[in-house]
Amino acid sequence: MWRVLEPRCAGRERCHLAASTVQRWLDRAGVEAERTVPGQLSGVAISRQMGADGLWARLRGGVQRVALAVVDCVSGVVWPAAVVEGEEKAEGWGQLFQRAQEAGLKLSALRGITSDGSHGLQAYLRSSMSWVNHQRCVWHLWRTLAEVLKAQVRAGTEGLAEPVAATVRQQVRRELTSLMRAVFNASSYEQGEAALAQLEAHPWGEKLARAIRLQLDAALMHLQRYNQGLSRIAPEYLWRDFRLRLSRGRNHGSQQRLQRAMLVWAVYRNFTPAQWRSEHKRHYRRPGQSPLTQAGVPIGELSYLDALRV
Repeated sequence: MWRVLEPRCAGRERCHLAASTVQRWLDRAGVEAERTVPGQLSGVAISRQMGADGLWARLRGGVQRVALAVVDCVSGVVWPAAVVEGEEKAEGWGQLFQRAQEAGLKLSALRGITSDGSHGLQAYLRSSMSWVNHQRCVWHLWRTLAEVLKAQVRAGTEGLAEPVAATVRQQVRRELTSLMRAVFNASSYEQGEAALAQLEAHPWGEKLARAIRLQLDAALMHLQRYNQGLSRIAPEYLWRDFRLRLSRGRNHGSQQRLQRAMLVWAVYRNFTPAQWRSEHKRHYRRPGQSPLTQAGVPIGELSYLDALRV
């Protein structure tokens, strides 16, 4: 035990803790987490609406791997993650959902999944989970359309003198952005269609409207009754917590150790309650509650260390 607040005693020998020691402790806990994967979350209620995302990590020898995770959009329960070679192949996502199914997730009960538009995930859903609707992350759609928006703003000020062009450029950008926001923030599919028609009618909005129309169904999938509770944003917020707790993976060295670290982190995430207060730019949807508590599992005073027998 570390006694941080205890005053130091003169003449007592100091003990220096090596980083490799902490990594060995973490890996030992990961072995226990890996052993408990079968049936780990069996019986936990699900909302049927999930979010999926991946985090790239560089391992020893310049090897790159991606950690894939799937999380319940309503309760926030994270299912056991999988570390694979890449996210652009359907096989990697198949490993993720196979592991989640092994832990107790009933795949046939799922209705929707939100992601950043990974081709591998889309291919897997088409081939193996065709009943699941795919919601494209709205934030990633904005990033995809950024270049088209910039080109249209530039076209709207072509041939104008610079002082006038700057004013017109701001006006065109403001108008196009407002029309695009009306499409993505629509409260119904009909309202989204009407907002898209207004964007198309704008003198410089035709190309933007054409690009959005290709993704309109995926952008507004969360509005369907079949997908109530589905998030519009991919769960990239998970990786902030993983980086703070267990790093990006640089210290894990091998794929196996990164896999075990991910399993430990998933257990930690499910047992740890969110803090009550909000931060300057961060608000917690479930203040004071852990994901398992939100899912209806009474964990009482148990912590993730108790679950891992540490």
